[in-house]
Amino acid sequence: MKKRSTFDLVLTAFFLGILILLASVPFLGFIPLGPINATTMHIPVIIASIILGPRIGGFLGGAFGLISMIRSTLIITPLSFVFSPFVPLYGTDQGSWKAVLVALIPRILIGVVPYFVFKGCQKMWKNKQQSLSLLLAGIAGGLTNTILVMNLIYFLFHQEYAAVVGKAGNAIYAAILGVIFTQGIPEAMVAGIATMAVASVLLRLVANRNKNRI
Repeated sequence: MKKRSTFDLVLTAFFLGILILLASVPFLGFIPLGPINATTMHIPVIIASIILGPRIGGFLGGAFGLISMIRSTLIITPLSFVFSPFVPLYGTDQGSWKAVLVALIPRILIGVVPYFVFKGCQKMWKNKQQSLSLLLAGIAGGLTNTILVMNLIYFLFHQEYAAVVGKAGNAIYAAILGVIFTQGIPEAMVAGIATMAVASVLLRLVANRNKNRI
């Protein structure tokens, strides 16, 4: 048990290091495209969720959320206020605690959802079709991020978001859907492919390690 915990700790530190690296390198972890940055930060969280389980996955997702909050505080964009409570809302001089919800909740769930999607697919297909299960889990993790972030922005920062993007009425949610389709779906597909490629290798390494311990 101690060895297993140490192994998990090493992998957790490894994934956390990748998150910090992605966030530190311009245009690698956060890619400015339109009003909301595209991201690759969700990919290590998704893979960790599948390999290490939902608890560690959720922890790393929370780290992703915290990193995005810090970054939004230090690097101001027109929509930084939706991710950082320290950035004033559009047209005001103070931030909102609701930004913490946008920054953390979807990111924590990125580390939870893929695990259960993968396990559910494996159970349904009787532990066959591992590559397809990983692909679907990666896609689910990517969509979890974008769909939840954009909908929380819509419900928690409706007026402020509308003012920034210059939309009104039904056009506001149309703008939300535009981000989901133009950024969210490509991000999810990239996450699915990356998860299928990387997690399959890591799962084999973990399986071989467990066999060697027997």
